[in-house]
Amino acid sequence: MREKKIIEAKKEWEENVLEKALSKNDERDFLKPERLYTPLDTDTTEEKYVKDVGFPGQYPFTRGIQPTMYRGRYWTMRSYSGFSTAQESNERYRYLLKQGVTGLSVAMDLPTQIGFDSDHEASEGEVGKVGVAIDSLKDMEELFKDIPLGKVSTSMTINAPAAVLLAMYQAVGEQQGYSSKELQGTIQNDVLKEYIARGTYIYPPAASMRLVSNIFEYCHENIPSWNTISLGAYHIREAGSTAGQEIGFAFANAIAYIETAIESGLTIDDFAGRISWIFSADIDVLEEVAKFRAARRLWAKILKERFGSVNPKSQMLRVHTHTGGSILTAQQPLNNVVRVTIQALAAVMGGTQSMATCAYDEALSLPTEESATLAIRTQQIIAHQSGVADTIDPLAGSYYIESMTDRLQEEAEGYISAIDEMGGAVKAIENGYMQSEIQASAYELQLQIEKGEKIIPGVNKFQTEAQKNENILRVDPTVRELQAAKVKELKENRNNDAVTKALKELKEVAEGQGNLYPKIYNAVKAYATLGEISDVMRDVFGEYSPVQKI
Repeated sequence: MREKKIIEAKKEWEENVLEKALSKNDERDFLKPERLYTPLDTDTTEEKYVKDVGFPGQYPFTRGIQPTMYRGRYWTMRSYSGFSTAQESNERYRYLLKQGVTGLSVAMDLPTQIGFDSDHEASEGEVGKVGVAIDSLKDMEELFKDIPLGKVSTSMTINAPAAVLLAMYQAVGEQQGYSSKELQGTIQNDVLKEYIARGTYIYPPAASMRLVSNIFEYCHENIPSWNTISLGAYHIREAGSTAGQEIGFAFANAIAYIETAIESGLTIDDFAGRISWIFSADIDVLEEVAKFRAARRLWAKILKERFGSVNPKSQMLRVHTHTGGSILTAQQPLNNVVRVTIQALAAVMGGTQSMATCAYDEALSLPTEESATLAIRTQQIIAHQSGVADTIDPLAGSYYIESMTDRLQEEAEGYISAIDEMGGAVKAIENGYMQSEIQASAYELQLQIEKGEKIIPGVNKFQTEAQKNENILRVDPTVRELQAAKVKELKENRNNDAVTKALKELKEVAEGQGNLYPKIYNAVKAYATLGEISDVMRDVFGEYSPVQKI
């Protein structure tokens, strides 16, 4: 009866009100054709609410994973930072902590990300450029000098060599007097998305999955407060995916990691509670809010129904959000202040647990102290002045939001089903399915921009004459020479017999079936370099080369 009344009322509105308005002024062209959402677009029954929307802090967590959300405590406010040498990055971290950052987020340079020391020929031109150079435990000691690792949460964006960097962090924490059980933080450790979206892989998928599983197993017993993986939905979105693909492809990868861990002997509730996520905050505010809600609900369903989790903590989607860097423009860079604010607002209304906001000048260079400070102030202003953190899931009940939440969940489930039929994420990666889907989405978006169907102010409309920006951060080009000299000095002064022994033991385990992490940790403590440790595993596992399809 209620539905019939709404249908009749809507028809009357369309005929008597809408048609008159359209006869005078036509609508703009929209990429999303839906004009108006009503109760007809979503199931608003009590049964639907209790089952699929519910209350914060309980299954299916659509409205948030904590009962009080930001009324209890704000999200962790991070600033993604790292450049040049460990010493310079350490100075930036201590500055950011003084500005109110409540967690560190460490960027590594490209050689570190692919397991090369700074003196390797492949490192030429890249040392310290997009992150900090970490060649050995010496660098990690310097990176966190005077920063108490037992009292600060640290996220490290590292994937293929994640076990090596975590071992370095653990060693520094213990040097500072903290037990491994006191350490809190996250390693990204999501190698599958590297094959899909980024390319900073080292080993073939099977060896990479072994390392991921080894970290799960070791941390469960020895570093229990550490998040052993942060799945990179963000990077999938940044490569050009849609919101539905961001959820679906990232969750398909997660399913592969979980299955590998279970095959190694772990039970789902042994490790699932330490899985965390990094999602993008794009600029379509309402779609992004719905995306976070849909992702929480679908993740809870997968953990409970597919894997039989009984611990509610295992079913919680714990999200770190990074505002989308691909949205930023080099043209009129101050416009990015507005873009980042909108993205951050979407993440907060969507219920994120942690966030790093881009600096407005990141399309030009690494952030300056000034722009990095403004980025963290953006979060603080949203928290303390906007009012959106004062109530839980503030947009729930919107016909649009609830409809979009349902649609995105269904879209993501469709992708997961398709990947399951292919044999799982690894097979889907090997046959190029996810890569091609993302490429198609990215191409479609670029066409919309070029045709002017999607307006990017300052880029394809409302352009102004370009002005030179002098206030940008430039990395000293001699950083590689400095790092290479440090590596040389390290090798001359360490106990090389101990290094040789540790690397030999690592190789023996790599050739067998044991857990690699303890041997990696021993090599790190002997001051073997990142490159030396990675090369041992390269020799055993080989390097991954993507299949070229003709």
